[in-house]
Amino acid sequence: MATNPYSARPWLKSYDAHVPANLNYPWMSFIDMARKCFCEVPDRAAMIYIDTVISFKKLDSLSNKFANFLLAKGVKQGDVVGLNMPNMPAFLIAFVGAQKVGCITSGVSPLLTEHELEYQLNDSAASVLVTFDVNLARVNAVIAKTKVKTLVVAGVFDFMGPVDWSAPAGEMKKEGAVEVYNSIDILKKYPDKEADTWVDPDSLCLMQYTGGTTGPSKGAVLTNRNISHQISQWVTWTDGKVGAEVGVSAFPLFHLAGLLYAYVGLTIGMTQVLIPNPRDVAFIINQIKKYRPTVVANVPTIFMEMMKNEDFQKMDLSFVKYYASGAAPFPAELIKQFYEIVGDNKLVEVYGMTETSPLITGQPFLGKKKIGSVGLPMPDTDVILVDPATGEIAKLGEPGELCARGPQIMRGYHNKPEETANSIREGYMHTGDVATMDEDGFFFIVDRLKDMVSVSGMKVFTRELDEIIARHPDIEMCASVGVPDPERSFTEIVATAVVLKPGVEANDAARQSIISFMREQVAPYKVPKQIIFMEALPLSAVGKILKRELREMLKPKA
Repeated sequence: MATNPYSARPWLKSYDAHVPANLNYPWMSFIDMARKCFCEVPDRAAMIYIDTVISFKKLDSLSNKFANFLLAKGVKQGDVVGLNMPNMPAFLIAFVGAQKVGCITSGVSPLLTEHELEYQLNDSAASVLVTFDVNLARVNAVIAKTKVKTLVVAGVFDFMGPVDWSAPAGEMKKEGAVEVYNSIDILKKYPDKEADTWVDPDSLCLMQYTGGTTGPSKGAVLTNRNISHQISQWVTWTDGKVGAEVGVSAFPLFHLAGLLYAYVGLTIGMTQVLIPNPRDVAFIINQIKKYRPTVVANVPTIFMEMMKNEDFQKMDLSFVKYYASGAAPFPAELIKQFYEIVGDNKLVEVYGMTETSPLITGQPFLGKKKIGSVGLPMPDTDVILVDPATGEIAKLGEPGELCARGPQIMRGYHNKPEETANSIREGYMHTGDVATMDEDGFFFIVDRLKDMVSVSGMKVFTRELDEIIARHPDIEMCASVGVPDPERSFTEIVATAVVLKPGVEANDAARQSIISFMREQVAPYKVPKQIIFMEALPLSAVGKILKRELREMLKPKA
């Protein structure tokens, strides 16, 4: 790459004093990092699930049992184990157990349709699937059409009984050549002897599927070294203390944002308070009040719902060191309101993607944050901005596609060499996100490349637009996309979907109020030509607005 304004790493001058530019990384697999922690804090709570406490010593024992079960079934290093559950003990037990064998684990969302589930299981060539009773009917509908040979079923109420563990409520049945097992039976039957395996730090650790923007989802392949390096980056960044942290997060573990929180926690002895239903905001707040976490991690939409809760507004939250937010932008105006509740400068927004383990940048842990920014690149991470049209390095302050290079970048997409070559060029992961960088090295995401709207040749960055529209006093949530202009070919118009605040009537007066507001804020070509009122916006499992689906919903019908 040619000389550019990013080569001097201007972000280093904005680092917290305790964060070096380069780290000394352990040459260890993820599971060896976790084993070391288990020995250091055996009696500390590893997880709390609806008031049931499981210690690190117990998690170590249970995961050994699961590992021995896998070995008895002929599962070997490099085999793929799918984890198809919400945040519940069986997920972490199976995750740790599979990693002890040297398996590649793959999060499988319980929200997938039968078609999507069948595709992911076949594409990953998963030989084992761990699911839960509530989702068993959906799994049974497709399992015989996949390569899965062993199905393990956990129950949502497992570990909650005072005397014995419950059995899955769903009916387990053999489908073709697939053998079906009750997870509790496994944990009662198999010994907790440590599996005699060594996991190479360069071996594969995770296969996490990303949402397909132009086709089926892709499996991002991450090595143990990717994960151990990312752990070191984040623990250093947030000054994490071994055996001293408690975390509450509604990020789902099957998603890499939730798994990041989990594998960091498993290597520093953090107690993880599991949130099985991310939409139960009252339960999340109750758990925060009860267990006094040092870390709270959520997608912005959940934080926004928490802000409306009177108990949260009045709670003494001095015990929380920081709030981590990612997977979607946190509206700048709401950050100021958030600080009024939780304390100034406590929100650490992060940015990344599945392909980057997942973090690329983060707001300083202690230093002053810049509202609206996604922060600074992690240690040992280089970021450049490239003009997507010309391939030239973008000048300071000008927008360009964010491209990142560092030890957390994936090995590639599973069985998709062309997709890999298109995404990783000259060592840089091309994210598809458009950003700017200021003179202090802070990055600001402007938009997705595919979410830029071309209005008669003029570029409109919809994320920037949404930040402004969200300031309107009647708006609860909004998202803008580009749709074909019905009056002119080969150009687009801006369409904005709006969820109004309770009590505000969806009518022409409300629509004109928003348009008038925008005319005062932005250039005429940026003003939405369509304002569509909706009761809810389409959201992903982690609360990210699904603009691709929204675009299809708002596109003029032929």
